[in-house]
Amino acid sequence: MHSPSTIIEAHGPLLILDAASSRIQVGLLGPGGHSRWAARTEEAGVGIFQCLEDLGVDIDAVGAFAFCDGPGSILGARSAAAVLRSWNVLRSRPTYAYNGLSLVAHALEDDALSVVADARRGLWHRYRLGGALERVPAEALTGPLVTPEGFRHWDPLPADTATTPYDLARLVASPAAARAAIFTLTDEPDAFLHQEPAYATWVPQIHRAP
Repeated sequence: MHSPSTIIEAHGPLLILDAASSRIQVGLLGPGGHSRWAARTEEAGVGIFQCLEDLGVDIDAVGAFAFCDGPGSILGARSAAAVLRSWNVLRSRPTYAYNGLSLVAHALEDDALSVVADARRGLWHRYRLGGALERVPAEALTGPLVTPEGFRHWDPLPADTATTPYDLARLVASPAAARAAIFTLTDEPDAFLHQEPAYATWVPQIHRAP
Protein backbone atom coordinates (compact mmCIF):
# COMPACT_ATOMS: atom_id res chain seq x y z
CA MET A 1 0.00 0.00 0.00
CA HIS A 2 1.18 3.51 -0.82
CA SER A 3 0.28 7.07 0.13
CA PRO A 4 -0.29 9.91 -2.34
CA SER A 5 2.79 11.74 -1.04
CA THR A 6 5.13 8.77 -1.52
CA ILE A 7 3.77 8.11 -5.04
CA ILE A 8 4.34 11.72 -6.05
CA GLU A 9 7.83 11.69 -4.54
CA ALA A 10 8.76 8.51 -6.41
CA HIS A 11 6.95 8.94 -9.72
CA GLY A 12 5.35 12.41 -9.97
CA PRO A 13 3.58 14.00 -11.58
CA LEU A 14 0.62 11.82 -10.60
CA LEU A 15 -2.59 11.92 -12.64
CA ILE A 16 -5.75 11.04 -10.68
CA LEU A 17 -9.05 10.10 -12.32
CA ASP A 18 -12.15 9.89 -10.12
CA ALA A 19 -15.57 9.11 -11.63
CA ALA A 20 -17.14 7.48 -8.57
CA SER A 21 -19.58 10.33 -7.96
CA SER A 22 -21.82 12.42 -10.19
CA ARG A 23 -18.97 14.94 -10.40
CA ILE A 24 -16.06 13.72 -12.54
CA GLN A 25 -12.73 14.92 -11.08
CA VAL A 26 -9.25 14.84 -12.59
CA GLY A 27 -6.11 16.09 -10.87
CA LEU A 28 -2.46 16.46 -11.81
CA LEU A 29 -0.26 16.42 -8.70
CA GLY A 30 3.42 17.28 -8.67
CA PRO A 31 6.17 17.61 -6.06
CA GLY A 32 6.01 20.39 -3.51
CA GLY A 33 2.25 20.30 -3.18
CA HIS A 34 1.68 21.71 -6.65
CA SER A 35 -1.63 20.47 -8.05
CA ARG A 36 -4.23 21.38 -10.65
CA TRP A 37 -7.78 20.05 -10.73
CA ALA A 38 -10.74 20.06 -13.10
CA ALA A 39 -14.30 18.80 -12.64
CA ARG A 40 -17.23 18.08 -14.94
CA THR A 41 -20.75 16.75 -14.53
CA GLU A 42 -21.03 14.97 -17.89
CA GLU A 43 -21.01 11.16 -18.02
CA ALA A 44 -17.64 9.63 -17.25
CA GLY A 45 -16.61 8.70 -20.79
CA VAL A 46 -16.98 12.34 -21.81
CA GLY A 47 -16.21 14.15 -18.56
CA ILE A 48 -12.79 12.57 -18.06
CA PHE A 49 -11.54 13.80 -21.42
CA GLN A 50 -13.08 17.23 -20.94
CA CYS A 51 -11.20 17.55 -17.65
CA LEU A 52 -7.96 16.46 -19.31
CA GLU A 53 -8.50 19.10 -21.97
CA ASP A 54 -9.29 21.75 -19.36
CA LEU A 55 -6.00 20.97 -17.60
CA GLY A 56 -3.98 20.68 -20.80
CA VAL A 57 -2.46 17.40 -19.58
CA ASP A 58 0.49 16.00 -21.50
CA ILE A 59 0.01 12.27 -20.92
CA ASP A 60 3.60 11.54 -22.00
CA ALA A 61 4.86 13.70 -19.11
CA VAL A 62 2.81 11.85 -16.45
CA GLY A 63 4.86 9.54 -14.22
CA ALA A 64 2.06 7.55 -12.54
CA PHE A 65 -1.71 7.09 -12.63
CA ALA A 66 -4.32 6.63 -9.91
CA PHE A 67 -8.07 6.13 -10.00
CA CYS A 68 -10.98 5.49 -7.65
CA ASP A 69 -12.08 1.88 -8.14
CA GLY A 70 -15.19 2.30 -5.97
CA PRO A 71 -17.56 2.25 -4.27
CA GLY A 72 -19.85 4.55 -6.19
CA SER A 73 -20.52 4.47 -9.89
CA ILE A 74 -19.31 1.14 -11.31
CA LEU A 75 -19.64 2.56 -14.83
CA GLY A 76 -17.54 5.56 -13.81
CA ALA A 77 -14.83 3.41 -12.22
CA ARG A 78 -14.70 1.13 -15.27
CA SER A 79 -14.54 4.10 -17.63
CA ALA A 80 -11.53 5.49 -15.75
CA ALA A 81 -9.91 2.05 -15.63
CA ALA A 82 -10.39 1.55 -19.37
CA VAL A 83 -8.68 4.88 -20.09
CA LEU A 84 -5.70 3.92 -17.93
CA ARG A 85 -5.40 0.48 -19.51
CA SER A 86 -5.27 2.13 -22.94
CA TRP A 87 -2.54 4.55 -21.89
CA ASN A 88 -0.52 1.75 -20.31
CA VAL A 89 -0.57 -0.18 -23.58
CA LEU A 90 1.21 2.76 -25.19
CA ARG A 91 3.64 3.16 -22.28
CA SER A 92 3.37 1.32 -19.00
CA ARG A 93 3.50 3.41 -15.84
CA PRO A 94 2.76 2.63 -12.17
CA THR A 95 -1.01 2.60 -11.71
CA TYR A 96 -2.76 2.75 -8.34
CA ALA A 97 -6.33 2.19 -7.18
CA TYR A 98 -7.90 3.73 -4.10
CA ASN A 99 -11.17 3.46 -2.21
CA GLY A 100 -13.13 6.71 -2.13
CA LEU A 101 -14.73 5.99 1.26
CA SER A 102 -11.30 5.29 2.76
CA LEU A 103 -9.97 8.57 1.38
CA VAL A 104 -12.87 10.46 3.00
CA ALA A 105 -12.42 8.66 6.33
CA HIS A 106 -8.72 9.45 6.52
CA ALA A 107 -9.28 13.09 5.63
CA LEU A 108 -11.97 13.45 8.34
CA GLU A 109 -9.80 11.69 10.97
CA ASP A 110 -12.69 10.45 13.13
CA ASP A 111 -12.32 6.90 14.49
CA ALA A 112 -15.99 6.71 15.46
CA LEU A 113 -17.29 7.73 12.05
CA SER A 114 -18.60 5.31 9.43
CA VAL A 115 -18.39 6.48 5.81
CA VAL A 116 -21.14 4.76 3.82
CA ALA A 117 -22.41 4.40 0.26
CA ASP A 118 -25.32 2.46 -1.20
CA ALA A 119 -24.49 -1.12 -2.21
CA ARG A 120 -28.09 -1.83 -3.36
CA ARG A 121 -30.58 -4.48 -2.29
CA GLY A 122 -30.68 -3.18 1.27
CA LEU A 123 -26.92 -3.32 1.72
CA TRP A 124 -24.45 -0.49 2.30
CA HIS A 125 -20.72 -0.14 1.82
CA ARG A 126 -19.09 0.94 5.09
CA TYR A 127 -15.56 2.05 5.90
CA ARG A 128 -14.19 2.99 9.31
CA LEU A 129 -10.63 4.01 10.18
CA GLY A 130 -8.57 0.99 11.16
CA GLY A 131 -10.91 -1.41 9.39
CA ALA A 132 -11.65 -2.64 5.90
CA LEU A 133 -14.40 -1.93 3.40
CA GLU A 134 -17.49 -3.91 4.39
CA ARG A 135 -20.91 -4.53 2.90
CA VAL A 136 -23.56 -4.61 5.61
CA PRO A 137 -27.38 -4.44 5.93
CA ALA A 138 -28.84 -1.02 6.67
CA GLU A 139 -29.94 -2.13 10.14
CA ALA A 140 -26.31 -2.92 11.05
CA LEU A 141 -25.22 0.68 10.57
CA THR A 142 -24.74 2.28 13.97
CA GLY A 143 -23.00 5.34 15.34
CA PRO A 144 -22.31 8.53 13.39
CA LEU A 145 -22.70 8.07 9.63
CA VAL A 146 -21.61 10.20 6.69
CA THR A 147 -21.92 9.70 2.95
CA PRO A 148 -19.90 11.52 0.26
CA GLU A 149 -21.76 14.15 -1.72
CA GLY A 150 -22.68 13.08 -5.25
CA PHE A 151 -22.72 9.34 -4.51
CA ARG A 152 -26.00 7.97 -5.84
CA HIS A 153 -28.28 5.96 -3.57
CA TRP A 154 -31.34 3.90 -4.45
CA ASP A 155 -32.54 3.19 -0.92
CA PRO A 156 -33.25 6.05 1.50
CA LEU A 157 -30.21 7.15 3.43
CA PRO A 158 -30.00 5.60 6.91
CA ALA A 159 -31.42 7.84 9.62
CA ASP A 160 -29.22 10.78 10.68
CA THR A 161 -26.69 10.22 7.87
CA ALA A 162 -24.80 13.43 7.17
CA THR A 163 -23.38 14.40 3.79
CA THR A 164 -19.76 15.48 3.35
CA PRO A 165 -18.20 17.13 0.28
CA TYR A 166 -16.43 14.76 -2.09
CA ASP A 167 -13.84 17.31 -3.22
CA LEU A 168 -10.71 15.47 -4.30
CA ALA A 169 -8.54 18.59 -4.25
CA ARG A 170 -9.24 19.10 -0.54
CA LEU A 171 -9.31 15.43 0.40
CA VAL A 172 -5.95 14.55 -1.18
CA ALA A 173 -4.37 17.75 0.16
CA SER A 174 -5.39 17.02 3.77
CA PRO A 175 -2.26 16.02 5.74
CA ALA A 176 -3.76 12.79 7.09
CA ALA A 177 -5.01 11.57 3.71
CA ALA A 178 -1.76 12.58 1.96
CA ARG A 179 0.17 10.31 4.36
CA ALA A 180 -2.35 7.44 4.41
CA ALA A 181 -1.18 4.22 2.73
CA ILE A 182 -4.47 3.59 0.94
CA PHE A 183 -3.35 3.43 -2.72
CA THR A 184 -2.81 -0.07 -4.11
CA LEU A 185 -0.55 -0.82 -7.07
CA THR A 186 -2.45 -2.67 -9.79
CA ASP A 187 -1.49 -4.23 -13.11
CA GLU A 188 -5.11 -4.57 -14.26
CA PRO A 189 -7.17 -1.47 -13.39
CA ASP A 190 -10.86 -2.29 -12.92
CA ALA A 191 -13.82 -1.47 -10.70
CA PHE A 192 -13.84 -2.94 -7.19
CA LEU A 193 -16.37 -5.70 -6.54
CA HIS A 194 -16.96 -7.43 -3.22
CA GLN A 195 -17.54 -10.62 -5.21
CA GLU A 196 -17.67 -11.59 -8.86
CA PRO A 197 -21.17 -11.65 -10.38
CA ALA A 198 -22.89 -15.03 -10.43
CA TYR A 199 -24.98 -15.87 -13.47
CA ALA A 200 -27.80 -18.41 -13.62
CA THR A 201 -27.63 -21.00 -16.38
CA TRP A 202 -30.55 -22.26 -18.38
CA VAL A 203 -31.17 -24.83 -21.09
CA PRO A 204 -32.83 -23.38 -24.20
CA GLN A 205 -36.01 -25.14 -25.22
CA ILE A 206 -38.22 -24.80 -28.28
CA HIS A 207 -41.54 -23.32 -27.39
CA ARG A 208 -44.46 -25.62 -28.20
CA ALA A 209 -48.13 -24.75 -28.10
CA PRO A 210 -50.15 -26.70 -25.50
